[in-house]
Amino acid sequence: MTQISRLTRPVSHSISRRGLLVGGAATSLLAACGNPVGNFNAERLDSRVDATRDFLRQNHPELNELFANAQGMLYMPLVTEAGFFLGGSFGQGALRINDATVDYYSATRVSAGLQIGAQQYAHVLFFMTPQALSDFRAGEGWAASADLRYATPEQGGSAGVQTTTMFSPVIAVVFGQAGLIAGASLAGVRYQRIIP
Repeated sequence: MTQISRLTRPVSHSISRRGLLVGGAATSLLAACGNPVGNFNAERLDSRVDATRDFLRQNHPELNELFANAQGMLYMPLVTEAGFFLGGSFGQGALRINDATVDYYSATRVSAGLQIGAQQYAHVLFFMTPQALSDFRAGEGWAASADLRYATPEQGGSAGVQTTTMFSPVIAVVFGQAGLIAGASLAGVRYQRIIP
């Protein structure tokens, strides 16, 4: 009996007050960001989606094949990522089929590790097969996986859409003010339909 009580004794963990406050603040921020309905404005979002589409078409003609062959496209015109050891990102966008908005989505990601600062970027997911588009729309919350394919800048600075990439079910294009971002990853980003 004595041995059992020794084995089941709770282990004490010391947490500093500062760590608790920082963790609580980050959790509150992420919870607020995760609210898909908060400050939602369909008209403003559609305007940003139009600007994102136009920017890619005008500045990256090498993506024309993706635009022509995609079954649908999820535009995320602005994703904000911030962190102080515990971080996260949030953005809102629209799913378009035949260039018409059919649904609105939020994108969120929580991350931990050494990170301080903030950045903003945009991205578009091209659904290249009817099945990929159907799976995305049917899911409660769709998460981008590590094996997502990317159209990224090649040595010449233009986006490389290789033949192997063209046969991928979902292709991501990530870009910022300076252009397409090589090495960017959307792994762990969770997309959820916004119901206004």
